[in-house]
Amino acid sequence: MESTRCLPPKAPPSGKKPFSPPPKASDALPLPLYLTNFIFFTLFFSVAYFLLHRWREKIRTSTPLHIVTLTEISAIVSLFASFIYLLGFFGIDFVQSIIYRSIESEVDDLDLLDSNNIPKNVMDESKTVSSEEDEDIIQSVVIGKTPSYSLESKLGDCYRAALIRREAVQRVTKRSLEGLPFDGFDYASILGQCCEMPIGYVQIPVGIAGPLLLNGCEYVVPMATTEGCLVASTNRGCKAIYTCGGATAILIKDGMTRAPVIRFSTAKRASHLKFFLEDPLHFDTLAVVFNKSSRFARLQRIQCSMAGKNLYIRFTCSTGDAMGMNMVSKGVQNVLDFLQSDFPDMDVIGISGNFCSDKKPSAVNWIEGRGKSVVCEAIITGDVVKKVLKTTVPALVELNMLKNLAGSAIAGALGGFNAHAANIVSAIFIATGQDPAQNVESSHCITMMEAINGGHDLHISVTMPSIEVGTVGGGTQLASQSACLNLLGVKGANKESPGSNSRLLSTIIAGSVLAGELSLMSAISAGQLVKSHMKYNRSNRDMSTIACQN
Repeated sequence: MESTRCLPPKAPPSGKKPFSPPPKASDALPLPLYLTNFIFFTLFFSVAYFLLHRWREKIRTSTPLHIVTLTEISAIVSLFASFIYLLGFFGIDFVQSIIYRSIESEVDDLDLLDSNNIPKNVMDESKTVSSEEDEDIIQSVVIGKTPSYSLESKLGDCYRAALIRREAVQRVTKRSLEGLPFDGFDYASILGQCCEMPIGYVQIPVGIAGPLLLNGCEYVVPMATTEGCLVASTNRGCKAIYTCGGATAILIKDGMTRAPVIRFSTAKRASHLKFFLEDPLHFDTLAVVFNKSSRFARLQRIQCSMAGKNLYIRFTCSTGDAMGMNMVSKGVQNVLDFLQSDFPDMDVIGISGNFCSDKKPSAVNWIEGRGKSVVCEAIITGDVVKKVLKTTVPALVELNMLKNLAGSAIAGALGGFNAHAANIVSAIFIATGQDPAQNVESSHCITMMEAINGGHDLHISVTMPSIEVGTVGGGTQLASQSACLNLLGVKGANKESPGSNSRLLSTIIAGSVLAGELSLMSAISAGQLVKSHMKYNRSNRDMSTIACQN
C-alpha cells in the first residue's frame, strides 16, 4: 500500500486573504501571559492564606469578624480581583478556543471546495489524515501505544475514530481497503450496540419479493442477498400463492429460552434443586422473581435435565417485541440469585449451558421450540402448478418425499427437512436487522407436500419451531434495517399489543419460506434449476480483465 501523501500548502485564491486566527483577549495585556497569570495566581493564594489566618486569630480572641482593618479590606479586594481575573481568563480562553475551531473548520471546508484541480485519488488519500493530531494518533495505534478499541471513548467522535482505525489497519497490514465503503454511514448508531472497532461497512443489495398474501394481508418482503435467483424464485412462489388465494400462518408458541448449568457436590443434591424447580407450588414465586427483569418478560416454563451432578435448567419466557436474549438472561440471573439462599452449595458454572440452545442446531429446539413456532400452509391448484410453476402435483409430492424427507433422513439432518429454508431466513434476517447467526436454529423447517382434491391440487406446508426475531433492539434500530421493518409494517414495538410486531414478522418469514420452498422444488422437478442459475447467478463480465485493471 502506498504511504499516505500530504498535499502541499495551497495558495489562497485571488481576491481572498489567507486565514489567520482572530485576536485573543490576552493580546491586550501589558506583560507576557505566563507572567500575568503567575502574578494573579500568587496574589489569589497569598491573600486567601492571609485572610484565613486573620479570621482564625479573631475567632481565638473573640473579635467580631465584621471589624476589619484597612489591610484586611485591601486583601479582600485583592482576593476578588484576582478571582475575577482568573475566572475571566479561563472562561474567555475556553470560549475563544471553541469559536476558533469552528471558524477554522469553516475555512477548511471552503478550501476543500476550491480543490477542484487536485486529482480525486489524492483527495481521497489526504482525507484519511485531516490534521497532525490525527497523524499522531494513527502512529500511536500502529505501534500499539493506543488501543484501537479505545478510539471512540478517547476522541468522542465515532466517525473520526473509525477513519483513524481504518488508516491504521491499512498501514499495519500494508493492504488497501479500497472498495470497502466508509462514508455515508452513521457510526454513532452502532456504538455499544451492534459492532465494535468499525472500519467501514459492507454493501448487500436488497431485493423485494411479493406481494405475499398471508392471512388476508399483502406484504412486500425485503431480502438482502448476493445470491442470484433467490429473490426471483421467492417472488415466483409468492405469485403462485397469491393466485390461489394466499397462505395461512399460525403461531403456536412464543418463548425465548436460556439454560444455565449448575454444579453440586453430589448428584443427589442436584436432584433436590431439580425437584424444587419443577414443583408447581414454587412456580409462582419463581415467576415473580424472574419477571422483575423487565415489564415484558413473563416466565412460562422451567425444564430441567441432569448429567451426573450437573443440572441444566431451561427457562422459557415471553419477551414482547424484542428477540429477548438479554431479557431472559437477566431474569435467569434474578432466579439464580434468589436460589442461592436456599441452595448455598450450588455452583453456577455458566449462565448458558447450551441446553438453550442458541446458534446451534439442536434437538431440543426442534422438539420444544425456541422463539416463535410457526406453521404456514397453502393450497396450490393444479392449474397454477402447471402454468406458473411449470411442473405437476405428483412430481412435486414425490420429489418432496424423496428429497426433503428421505434424503434428509439419510443425511442425518437435524431440523433440515426442507429444500433451502435457510436461504430465505438469512436474507430477511439481514435485511431486517436480526442476528444472522440465529439463522441456524431459525431455519429448522420441515416441508410437507400432499396431493388433495383427488390428486388435482397441492397442499404445501412449512413447520418452523424456532424462529428467533425481534422488532426492537440490536440491528433493528439501524436506519436501513428499520426501513425494511417499516416496509413490512412491523417497525419498533407495538404499544397496543406488545409482542404482536415480532410475532407478525415471524409469520411473514414462514410465509416467505413457503414461497421459496414451493418455487425451488418446482424448479428442480421441472429441471430448471441449473438453467435458471446459469441465467441469473452468473456474471457476463470478464472478471480476469477487471482484476488486471485493479
